[in-house]
Amino acid sequence: MASTTSAPPSTLATRRIAVVAALAAAVATALWAYGNRHDFFDLRIYVAAMRWWADGNDLYAYAQPDRVQGELYFTYPPFAALLLRPFADLPLGVTIAVFTVGTVLAVGLTTWWLVEPLARARGWPRWYAAGLAVPLVFLIEPTRETLTFGQINMLLIVLIVGDLLLAVPGRWRLAGAGVGLATALKLFPGIFIVYLLVTRRWRAAAVASATAAGATLLAAAVAPRASWQFWTGALWSTERVGRTDYTGNQSLQGLLARLTAPAEPPKLAWLLLVAAVAGFGLWQAARAARAGDEVTGMALTGLVAALISPITWPHHVYWFVPAVLTLVVAGSAPAGRRRRVGLIALAIGGYAVAAFGVVSFLDFGAAPEPTDTVGEFLLRNAYVLAALALLAGLPTDTRPASE
Repeated sequence: MASTTSAPPSTLATRRIAVVAALAAAVATALWAYGNRHDFFDLRIYVAAMRWWADGNDLYAYAQPDRVQGELYFTYPPFAALLLRPFADLPLGVTIAVFTVGTVLAVGLTTWWLVEPLARARGWPRWYAAGLAVPLVFLIEPTRETLTFGQINMLLIVLIVGDLLLAVPGRWRLAGAGVGLATALKLFPGIFIVYLLVTRRWRAAAVASATAAGATLLAAAVAPRASWQFWTGALWSTERVGRTDYTGNQSLQGLLARLTAPAEPPKLAWLLLVAAVAGFGLWQAARAARAGDEVTGMALTGLVAALISPITWPHHVYWFVPAVLTLVVAGSAPAGRRRRVGLIALAIGGYAVAAFGVVSFLDFGAAPEPTDTVGEFLLRNAYVLAALALLAGLPTDTRPASE
């Protein structure tokens, strides 16, 4: 009878190295072919706005023409402006290098935080799990957009993921500070303070709120005029961010706007959808947190934020990453065959949507236009529909992967 012994450890390690190398080479080739399509467009706006501000002009009066969105402005809170201000004095090439290297390191670090507990629990080599996961994270459109636009998004992800996966479960003294800093830099992460509240992490929620308030007050003390202009005017002018009907806006409001364009969607319908999605999604997130599954709770909260925000660009929707990881883990656990097949199918579908994206390979024109066919509806709202499917399909009744 033929031998059924497993491959020697040295042979298995060699195979794993070959698989990781082949995957990394394939992803690198795909990204090279995709190219730097945006030429750090957003980063150039940041730097130009900082130089405009350094010359004594009002920060939130800066405007730059754009063929799709009309005019684009600096839209971040004043605390973010304080952190970006030093880049006004650096050559643009240095700034681009800093942002690119920072994003690459942030992707590697956050992916390690996500997969290391899983690899440890399953007895896999940690380098192998990370070696498979990191290239796949680089391949998705949210990461591509973050890199080629020169966005600060991955800094926010580092602060949020590190806080929610390490500091809060470990009950560190300053647990919640990362979420608070992220909220002061960009209001989008404020939903995670709500998550801390609904999961009854009162101390962490208080620290997060105090950190966000403290950073905001610091910015007000250093830049009072800019702070007044932002909180009393710029914050409430949604047209400063861009057209709501543009395909890149993958929020519930974007979906409605594309159905009614060029007319504005009814506000009441949007608010009712926001209330329903936020209520259900945060309830699901709280269930996951109570079961000890921090990854699923965080993923659900991030997806809720993407859906209910008035404007959600592709680089905001990083939350497909922990969501797909949750599905892969749950789909490989002992369970009914139908359930496993359904979870893995949802994982494949979610990753495919994130990899293909909504703006990378499709162009529906610069002018506002309604959605006329079912095919257009699916393509132009792929992230919204996938996020809704994930809210409904992510399992919150299973033990976390780390167990």
